[in-house]
Amino acid sequence: MQEVFRRGFASYARARRLPRHVHEAARALQQCRTAALGGHVSGCPEGHVRYVHYNSCRHRSCPQCAWVRVERWLEARRAQLLPCAHFHVVFTTPHELEPLWASDRQRMIDLLFRAVRDTLLELLGDARYLGARPGVLATLHTWGRTLSFHPHIHCLVTGGGLGEDGWRSVRNGYLLPVRVVRALFRGKLLAALRAAVAEGTLRLPAARSRPWLENLLRRLERRPWNVRIQERYAHGQGVLIYLGRYLRGGPIGNHRLAFVDDERVVFRYTDHRDRRAKSMALPLEQFVQRVTWHVPEPRRHVVRYFGLYARGEATAREACRREIDEDPIPAAPPARVATPTSLRGPELQCSVCGRPLVVLDVWRRGREPPNGLRR
Repeated sequence: MQEVFRRGFASYARARRLPRHVHEAARALQQCRTAALGGHVSGCPEGHVRYVHYNSCRHRSCPQCAWVRVERWLEARRAQLLPCAHFHVVFTTPHELEPLWASDRQRMIDLLFRAVRDTLLELLGDARYLGARPGVLATLHTWGRTLSFHPHIHCLVTGGGLGEDGWRSVRNGYLLPVRVVRALFRGKLLAALRAAVAEGTLRLPAARSRPWLENLLRRLERRPWNVRIQERYAHGQGVLIYLGRYLRGGPIGNHRLAFVDDERVVFRYTDHRDRRAKSMALPLEQFVQRVTWHVPEPRRHVVRYFGLYARGEATAREACRREIDEDPIPAAPPARVATPTSLRGPELQCSVCGRPLVVLDVWRRGREPPNGLRR
């Protein structure tokens, strides 16, 4: 990915007015683990070997250094999950709403999260289904397998909740009827869009009017929306790892890039229709465009917590843990968390005398490594 942005971002940016956070992400990707960000020199105390280590950018769109933050997030979430069954629910917005996403992305994100939250908490709080307050962890993904714009929210939902009489598990192993979830989610998001436009808090696309939006929403009212409820999982850790892969590192990892030159990029993907591995070639600038569209704005949360998993609900979660009567879940393995100065592999010790390596020198960003050393 670093090579892609070095070859294609400058020409792509010259022809467009890009927001500041996109320029910052591109600069971070190009400088990650280079002398531009500084680093340190480690070596044997006896002078046998020396190594140069460049600092990471730590940008959440960088695939090179995302894993440390993801592991830390997974470690915290594993401690937070209740020891009960969980369900994986996916809410997808129709592609006809893409003009609204392009004109006011952040407002659309907030409205989508709110509609998902209200749908799940309202239905599971209804005595006809569960009559309790569940825990919900929701993550926003904006891309499809080919990096196309495809906004949807993945939810990890507890298979039960806290009711007036204590913990209640879902009945018959089913979370909710999917048709009911689809209808309520559709109604809540469409109502939120109408209210936001009436209040003036949602920007319409250029040259579009409120009658255009109303006609669009009426058409969408008559269509079924895409909501999927996956099968019951004995615990939520497997889905948690799946969600963590998309939390940081951008929409595509380095392992999926097959070929890069000044004209095009070839990458691998799995077609969800036939589950077969395929390749796609895109012009260099078009590939850069698809990647930069998914760079989140600073201080915008793409993970949110509702119900029992919300902030401030630790006491309620502990009460649920004491009441849940299910088979114990094996403890998750400790996260592979790295520290900023940790070394990996053979560079932990001297290959000649076996003594532990020590930090010999440190330099700040923008300076060359001392004594002309290179990694």
